[in-house]
Amino acid sequence: MLGLATGLSLIIAIGSQNAFVLRLGIEGRNGVIVPVVAICAASDAVLIMAGVLGLGVVVAAAPVAIIVMRVLGSGFLITYGLFAARRAIRPGALVVSGVVASTGMRVAVMSVLALTWLNPHVYLDTVLFLGAVANQQGTAERWWWAGGAVAASFVWFSALGFGARLLRPMFAKPSSWRVLDAVIAVTMIALGVRLALGH
Repeated sequence: MLGLATGLSLIIAIGSQNAFVLRLGIEGRNGVIVPVVAICAASDAVLIMAGVLGLGVVVAAAPVAIIVMRVLGSGFLITYGLFAARRAIRPGALVVSGVVASTGMRVAVMSVLALTWLNPHVYLDTVLFLGAVANQQGTAERWWWAGGAVAASFVWFSALGFGARLLRPMFAKPSSWRVLDAVIAVTMIALGVRLALGH
């Protein structure tokens, strides 16, 4: 239970992954949301297990790799944020024949992979932090703890991705999408700038 609670406390905070999954979930296309949720949760599982196996030491010893990921990640976040800002400013870009324009499978998968694996904070949170906490639990207990953290990731991303459809009536108007995209733009750009500055 402790691993579940700690994992949830780290991933529930609004971030680039969560904002992206939320938008896809509201779009309501299960063909896209299923692989995106699976990629988010499976990536967390891999990184958490890597941390438990002690790979956090390797990550900490590779500052150049962290810098490269920080530069690439910040550039991607800022670019994605600018696209969201454009959608918010130009609502016509949101609607095609009266229907909110949807994100394609390839774009969704590539975007979520970039949001996950190019973000150094993901490695700090999962490999270093969660791995370190898990390894403080004892030889046998650490795997139960890590299992709880992995379960938290699957539960959260599934709830976010599939539960977002409940918000769909609120997003029947293009103006609601403009507000959401404005929030996503601010979140992504702010995170990108923080990442670029090394915070």
